[in-house]
Amino acid sequence: MPPRFQTNWNYVTQMVHAGERLIAEPGHATTTPLYTSTTYFHDTLADFNAALGGVGYAYGRNGNPTNVALEVATCAAESAYGALTTASGMAAIYAALLAANMTLPAPTTHILAPRDMYGASTVLLRDFFAPYGITIITCDMTNLSEVAQCFAQYRPGIVYAEQLSNPIFRVIDVAAIAELSHRHSAKLVVDNTIATPVLQRPLLLGADFVAHSATKYFSGHGDATGGVVAVREQASMAALRHINATLGMVLGPFEALQILRGMKTMPLRVERQCANSLAVATWLEQHPAVARVIYPGLPSHPDHALALRTLPAYGAMLSFELHHPERIETFADALELVLMASTLGDIYTLISIPALASHRGLSPQERALRGISDGLIRMSVGIEAQDDIRTDLDQALNRTLR
Repeated sequence: MPPRFQTNWNYVTQMVHAGERLIAEPGHATTTPLYTSTTYFHDTLADFNAALGGVGYAYGRNGNPTNVALEVATCAAESAYGALTTASGMAAIYAALLAANMTLPAPTTHILAPRDMYGASTVLLRDFFAPYGITIITCDMTNLSEVAQCFAQYRPGIVYAEQLSNPIFRVIDVAAIAELSHRHSAKLVVDNTIATPVLQRPLLLGADFVAHSATKYFSGHGDATGGVVAVREQASMAALRHINATLGMVLGPFEALQILRGMKTMPLRVERQCANSLAVATWLEQHPAVARVIYPGLPSHPDHALALRTLPAYGAMLSFELHHPERIETFADALELVLMASTLGDIYTLISIPALASHRGLSPQERALRGISDGLIRMSVGIEAQDDIRTDLDQALNRTLR
């Protein structure tokens, strides 16, 4: 019988406690168990007090063994001091920005952000930081002179950046931006969702916080929503824990287990997806129905030289526009293998229309400023055979030429 179980207890009491708190001995599980418990009991008051202080487990909002396993895996992936799981990628970005502000000597009055960032991140800064006295400054993060000018003029305390921006996939020099940030005593937060740690680990280049939508390449199978933040300093980790415990940005343990399982194959998946993307992008650039292809692996991309110098591959996403953008619906509806979906990073090849999905919350003028036309098509390339992806795209593209 397990500890704290007595056979002389009433039948009802036995039914309450029977089967609980068993320990698998001898032997150890080869994979992380799913811990669904919200509450953890302790044999002594001293142990209980220690757990409430952060040494051990007390309550699910403060920590869960399954989630900790994912955090350990994230530390390995990003070469981080510590990591925190959150309920979504947006929660991860929000937590990282809040923690960055908390670890500054004084709260910042300005945040510097890229002009061409993910739509929901734009809305986050606009609706949840700007109304509370923080000015949001945007610039071309690929132009280091412009970044330096913003530091000189505005003195931002936080710099927020995306490596491989969504959906035009600009490549930034993280090491150079980190050097500028630290020279001006600012914290650098990098959204590394699209690049993934397989292609770049920003903490090793000087970033202070790295955020991921773990829903994407970490999970990779479209079956778990979650986020992670990785940091390189103890003070940053303490701030994240405080934010998570207070605001309750808690990732469910089942989702944590799904994401942890997906991470096992992330290097293999991303390697194949990058190879598929380069092949598809090169082919699309020659297709008579395609007007423009946006992919860092192509010499036509403005950041191709930087990508060639700083990344081992060019990412698993691309965007393109049709010669006849008014026939975009004809193209999308004709697809058979490629799926229309508003996410990215799955094993399946997916397309999305940023104007209708990721950047729907922006005005047409704001989208135009970011180079996002109403006819822009974003593609997240999966692990299928290249020939099958091309064949499906070809038959759908040809319909736009009729």
